[in-house]
Amino acid sequence: MADRVTVEIVGFSNSECGPFPCDEHRTCGLDDCAPYASLTGAFTALEARLRADYGDRVETKLTLLDDGVPEYVREIVDRESPPLPLILVNGRLRPIGRISVDPIKREIDLALAA
Repeated sequence: MADRVTVEIVGFSNSECGPFPCDEHRTCGLDDCAPYASLTGAFTALEARLRADYGDRVETKLTLLDDGVPEYVREIVDRESPPLPLILVNGRLRPIGRISVDPIKREIDLALAA
């Protein structure tokens, strides 16, 4: 069983948090950042939610690509061509494609159980 999990969100500072509208029909599970669809706002809301739900067992990290692309991100993009934002759990790309609480929590739970 893993003691800690790292959730990393990768994107641009002016990006949206996902491909869907940020309106009253949103399914991301976050309210604190609505209705702006901002990657950085959604990250802050997600970080608070995960801290409340998991305490110090989950570390969150925001990697912004504005000033360059880290080599490990470049390798993921070259290999898999995923949409932004990237969601990495313990360094592994997870096929979520947006900041959304339930799918991210499922990945965290799987990683904690491993």
